[in-house]
This record gives sequence, structure tokens and C-alpha cells, in this order.
Amino acid sequence: MAKVLQLWRSNRGFIVFVCLMFVFRSAVADWNDVPTGSMQPTIEIGDRILVNKMAYDLRLPFTTMSLIKHADPKRGDIVTFMSQVADNRLVKRVIGVPGDIVEMQHNVLTINGERLTYQADTAGAGEAQLLTEQLDAIAHKVKLAPYSSGRDSFSAVKVPPGHYLVLGDNRDNSADSRVIGFVPRSEITGRASTVLFSLDYDNYYLPRSARFFAAL
Repeated sequence: MAKVLQLWRSNRGFIVFVCLMFVFRSAVADWNDVPTGSMQPTIEIGDRILVNKMAYDLRLPFTTMSLIKHADPKRGDIVTFMSQVADNRLVKRVIGVPGDIVEMQHNVLTINGERLTYQADTAGAGEAQLLTEQLDAIAHKVKLAPYSSGRDSFSAVKVPPGHYLVLGDNRDNSADSRVIGFVPRSEITGRASTVLFSLDYDNYYLPRSARFFAAL
């Protein structure tokens, strides 16, 4: 016990700092690495993204318990969530909010009877195609594989209360609501809006300076 007290007296400033940092990362803001390409081209493998954990709720630190609800996710938001179905932390884009009727046919989304608009970028034969998808006021890129993944279509579904339909921007290579189902509101932990920094895993982990502080 005496050694513990001595350790506390000698290092209490550092210990308090570390504890406050963990509380901050748990309840206020955090940075998450992205190990997969499911959100390409918006988020690249090796990006470290800033997550605002107070965007929707004030939560009890180190728990998922919401103390105060600020807002709900909107269509187009990029959210992080702890998926019980996938048993993993995931990053996806909100496509459908509670009450929405969402359908996708050949990678073309229809929400509440309105077909989204798309603008195609040029792509060579055998290459992935990039499209600009207009989702409400948010225009963002989506990536389509040059081959069918079998996930490019689903019949109209209604998003139930307290749940969200999420998709990856890499539409043919994402385990999203087409695999794990609707995401409960209680699992959503924050909103991502910025790339803090990025490392190129295919090039000796060199930094991608062009992606530092890039908006999502």
C-alpha cells in the first residue's frame, strides 16, 4: 500500500492526465483507424478519422449509456457504431432513417419513392467505377466494382423505429445493412467528419499528406 501511495504522489499529474485522456476519448472525441476499404473512396485504408462522440448523445464514459440525447443521425452522416451482429466497430453512411422506405436496384437507390441522382466518372474497361451520389443535400462518391457482387439490389424495406439503414460507399465490397440488418440507434457511438492523418499501407506506411485533415 505504501508503494502505491508513493507511486501516486510521484506521478499523480501524469496519472490524472492519462485518466482524463481516456475519459475524453470515451465520451467526447476519438480517432479510429480504418483497416478495410468498405468506405472507399471516401475513406481509404490507413486513414485515421476523427469521431465526434457528442454529435448525438452525451454518454456515460466507458459505456454506451446515453445521458442526454442531442440529435439523431441524418441521411448522409458517416457514423461509427458497435455492431452486436458483426461483433465489431464499423463505419458506414446513413442511408435510411426511421420510417424511410428504401430500395436499391443495380446500385441505384430509391428513398420514399424518389430515385437518387448519379453522375458517372470515367472508368476504363475492367476498372472500378466512381459515381457521385446525391443524397439529400450531400453529394458524395461511391465505388462500384467492374463485376456484380450480388449485393447491388434489394427490394423495398421500411426502416423500423429506433433503427437505421447504413451502407458503405464501396457498394460492392461492404458488409453493411445488407448483411447485418438495420442498426439500432443505441449502437451508434459518433459521427465522423474529418481525416486526421493517413498512412499508405501499400507503400511502407508512408504518410499520405494530401489526406491530412481532409473533410469526409
